[in-house]
Amino acid sequence: MAGKRRAHLGRRRFIRLAGGTAAGAAVVGGGTFSAVAAGAFDKPTPDPFAGIPRSVALSLPDVDGQPPLPPLPDPLEGGTATAPSPTRRLPRAEGSPDPAAVEADIPNALPFEFNKDGYGIATDIPEYMRPWRDRPTRWENVSPSTGAYRLDADGVYLYFPGGGTTGYDHPVGQIQFGLGCITSYRTEQDPERKALFLQRAKTQADRLIEKRVEARGAWYFPYAFDFSHAVHTGIDYKAPWYSGMAQGEALSLFVQLSELEGITEEERNLYRAAADGAFASLLRADDADPWVVNKDGSGYLWIQEYPFADPGTGDYTYNGMVFAMFGLWDYYRATGNDLAAQLYDGSCTTMARYFPLLRNQRWFSYYCQTHRIPAPTYHQHHINLWRQLHWQTGNPAFAHQMDILLDDCPAPYVQPGAVIAFAAGTHTLYKLDTNANGTWSSAKADKQLAIKKVRFSRATQAPADMRRRIQGRGIYYRISAGAYTGWWVGEYYPKAFLRGEYLTTVYHPQRTLTFPAGKDVTCFRFGTDGAVGSTRTVRFAKPSNAPFDRRAIVNGRPMCKITAGALTGYWVWAGDVLTDGR
Repeated sequence: MAGKRRAHLGRRRFIRLAGGTAAGAAVVGGGTFSAVAAGAFDKPTPDPFAGIPRSVALSLPDVDGQPPLPPLPDPLEGGTATAPSPTRRLPRAEGSPDPAAVEADIPNALPFEFNKDGYGIATDIPEYMRPWRDRPTRWENVSPSTGAYRLDADGVYLYFPGGGTTGYDHPVGQIQFGLGCITSYRTEQDPERKALFLQRAKTQADRLIEKRVEARGAWYFPYAFDFSHAVHTGIDYKAPWYSGMAQGEALSLFVQLSELEGITEEERNLYRAAADGAFASLLRADDADPWVVNKDGSGYLWIQEYPFADPGTGDYTYNGMVFAMFGLWDYYRATGNDLAAQLYDGSCTTMARYFPLLRNQRWFSYYCQTHRIPAPTYHQHHINLWRQLHWQTGNPAFAHQMDILLDDCPAPYVQPGAVIAFAAGTHTLYKLDTNANGTWSSAKADKQLAIKKVRFSRATQAPADMRRRIQGRGIYYRISAGAYTGWWVGEYYPKAFLRGEYLTTVYHPQRTLTFPAGKDVTCFRFGTDGAVGSTRTVRFAKPSNAPFDRRAIVNGRPMCKITAGALTGYWVWAGDVLTDGR
């Protein structure tokens, strides 16, 4: 009886705090939250939602909280491309390749011994998780005719420096355009569009084969222009030059083309041979030219997006290496080649080992190991690439590292119509020096311009147009309408939080979370479509495991969704549990 009385009093206290007066209603014109859910907490503990209605804290609006995937990075960003000397001869192979001879030339040994930690290749992953499936070429972009990257009269995707009139072969650009066309070909239903997507992909592959350089028993795909970078010293090339990123990505293009039903057997054999020739280049060490693969001083394998002039030196670029690894995944899946599996294992071992050097705690991750420059335009790519490494290996280590990158600096995105929930009480707002749209500026550095405290006597709301890491601070929201338009408030659950599920990551396979022994942990089942959810507080005498298949920012906190047992469908705050023992 006493327990029931305490629970009843707790609910009455909650209703009183959530009601308040109308003093806080002027934050925006959208009104306030006032509905209160019936029901008691699992046991009579202090109300965690004091000042905020349960109808807000335990429900999710119907919004899509996934940010759009950023455009593929331009490998030439920040560099200078110039025409090669007219007297310089650009080598190329003559005639059509003999598939049988190419296959016979594939090396039967690794280029050198390197560190391997036993990372496997998971080939049975769902279609949408496979390399490049997230990068379709949109129909409106299948025939680009303006800008720095556009088609020539033959449909070849060329690079026109400065948007000029002279175009050059850019292998990574051609490969990525072709892979996007393959992805669209797979899903396109219109026969004419489907045929054009396939033709575009074949044209890029055929140009790479036509311009190939056969050297050291392998195929290399040359860049036909000079290129230098003032900041990334060591990148200073005279055409022709080569990139491990292109060599690895070419594997994906040729393998994926060879598997389509719309090509002839002759084309299938040609693309398989091209894949073999490209794969051979990843089995050639840095003891002769050209080379794109080396071992560092600690015994770790690198596929160099930007190999330098001296053997064993390069930019040690993270994103370019992972994109190249996708080609190894594709090649192994298609051929079962053990050397490809070992190269992939060694590459994963390198990425896992050097993750602490890629990471830049609570800010943008670094672009490369050599220069260690924070890379705002690449950080979201690192998150996506690490997510795909988790899928491709099934190893939770990459999922854990991806979680870290996402928490360090999440995508600065909210769904249109997003709402910040404010609990009753005092809140601190900030004016920050940013770009006009709220994004970070290196020159402004999020400098604090003003500060004010506001008090709401009842729970209220405000629309938001951005959620992001503020330099040197935590995660903040920008208010987008009302009396406090342009002011920022820190994410502080349950006092101020963005309503909804954002930045969801699906894990494959599922991961394992562990409830600590002897600690109360509150789990949440959120309502949707206006329904109010519930909580459940659990305590285990010994550490207890549960599987989870996704992680997201849910009502302002990173949370994991349990998929089995008595807590199926419940979310738990990531800070209350261990994930995969971490």
